[in-house]
Formats: sequence, C-alpha cells, structure tokens
Amino acid sequence: MTKNNLKLGVPDQEGQLSIMFSRGGPRQGAGRKGIGQTKKVSLTLTEEIWDELEMRCTESGRSRSEIIRDMIESFMAKK
Repeated sequence: MTKNNLKLGVPDQEGQLSIMFSRGGPRQGAGRKGIGQTKKVSLTLTEEIWDELEMRCTESGRSRSEIIRDMIESFMAKK
C-alpha cells in the first residue's frame, strides 16, 4: 500500500483552493512556452513522406508540428 502525501497549496487566485501532491504536478510557469494563438490543421500524408518526417524529427529533436510549421513559413516567405 502506498501513502499519498497531500498538502494544501496557497491559492493562485482569490477563492481558489488547490491540493498539491508532494512530488510532481504542474507548477506556475512550468512547461513549454506558447507561440501565441494557434489553429489546428489535419492533413493526409503518404507513408514515405511520414517516414521522412519522422526521421527528420528524430535527427533534429524537434516535433512534427515544428518542422511542418517551419516548412510552411519558409514557403510563404518566398512569395
């Protein structure tokens, strides 16, 4: 049996009570910073293009979204 250690956190906003675990969990200001307001798009790729994209992601340590966004921005800048 495990023991969960809980503690009451100081509210970030008036009237809000937060329960915090003794380890992990979200912290104010933690995580990847946003890039502003975004919209999502869905697209269909051939297996060959998907595999190439995955390879480039692995090699560069970047996400698919980052690589595709950079490709679109580069294309748009040329016009």
